Amino acid sequence: MQLNLKNPIIFFDVETTGLDTVKDRIIEISLLKVFPDGREETKTRRLNPTIPISKEAQAIHGISDSDVADCPTFATIAKSLAAYMEGCDMAGYNAIKFDIPILAEEFIRAGVNIDFRKRKVVDVQTIFYKMEPRTLTAAYKFYCNKNMENAHQAEADTRASYEVLQSQLDRYGVLQNDIASLAALSANNKKLLDYAGRFILNDKGEAIITFGKHKGQRVADILRKEPAYYSWIMNGEFPLDTKRVLTELRLQQGTVISFVQ
Repeated sequence: MQLNLKNPIIFFDVETTGLDTVKDRIIEISLLKVFPDGREETKTRRLNPTIPISKEAQAIHGISDSDVADCPTFATIAKSLAAYMEGCDMAGYNAIKFDIPILAEEFIRAGVNIDFRKRKVVDVQTIFYKMEPRTLTAAYKFYCNKNMENAHQAEADTRASYEVLQSQLDRYGVLQNDIASLAALSANNKKLLDYAGRFILNDKGEAIITFGKHKGQRVADILRKEPAYYSWIMNGEFPLDTKRVLTELRLQQGTVISFVQ
């Protein structure tokens, strides 16, 4: 089934030096841009992460340090990549939990302002798990009746995610062929303020801490009672996105920290 699109949508996948969204880097990114008229564009780029690729990661995607030694860094393509993504909805497999957070970290590190929270994001994995809990390879076989070749290569995974979503729309009549609806189904039930989920909204629209000794308490209260909490986060090994969100909350300290929607 062809996607019913109001905006272009970019299916994307990244391969990385490891699975830590704070410390690891992107070494390959593939994007499949689908336009409302059905036209498609594919772009794949390898990147020099400037840090070693872990043996565990290399065993999965097969990309070595020497393979990317002469490639550009993310910082050198960040502005053009952001421009290419402008006005597009986003989609991928496990995109919300991993690909979007690590991509956001790379953009922040490069000094490029792009906020995926303002985009509709469709996560094929979330839809898959809610309908038929399996892996991407199994999803491809189940929905598309094809054996997946070159699994864990960014372009192959990107294409598979696109085809699986099309087949999901064909299979499940309850799914609406509308990106806003699919993004809503993909979304985490918790109202996350940062990608790592360190800060969320409660039912009153107030920012709440989700970890540590202050778990369940309002961010506004902790920032008032323990000013050092802010420094602890900013100097710790937390995602740059988490630090940016806390900074935004701190700047609002003179007002009620609330995000009622």
